Amino acid sequence: MSSQAPATIENLCRVAGKAELVDGQIVSIAPGGGWQGHAVGNILASLSARATETGVGHPVGGNAAFVVDLPHRKSFSPDAAFYTGELTMKFLEGAPVFAVEVRSEGDYGPQAEAAMAQKRADYFAAGTLVVWDVDLLSEDVVRVYRPDQPKQPTIYRRDDIADAEPAVPGWSMPVRDMLPPESA
Repeated sequence: MSSQAPATIENLCRVAGKAELVDGQIVSIAPGGGWQGHAVGNILASLSARATETGVGHPVGGNAAFVVDLPHRKSFSPDAAFYTGELTMKFLEGAPVFAVEVRSEGDYGPQAEAAMAQKRADYFAAGTLVVWDVDLLSEDVVRVYRPDQPKQPTIYRRDDIADAEPAVPGWSMPVRDMLPPESA
């Protein structure tokens, strides 16, 4: 049993690198590789074009933290997100309406699947409307989860066009645009 006090959002502010505050602990998130960076960059570019077109929302990259107030989770740091709140220099208040998690090499196997399912449940409990699980190694490239069917994702493959309804109304993007150039 640890006698150390639980970490706080103030502690998280001082962490170098990407991290989240879960169960009173600062959890570091390993950086992704080139494929993940390519997918995230293209998703953010597409979301940025939509935000510019509509004047609604903000695409947010993976180094941002979203502060939430759940019993065991106090922050999220998705790989990409769409946020409709106010942007400041501080951490974002509340959950994004749309969160994207792009799998890295360590995001496979039963333990990783359980952790990702728990994180999706946390997103929904905090108010996120849509979560994408992007798996660049699978034929089911994008699994789109919504709170009304948290265990039954909509599946999009390489030749499909994925959406994030109702979180980002009218927005979609070709799955092929997320794939590494050599495999697209």
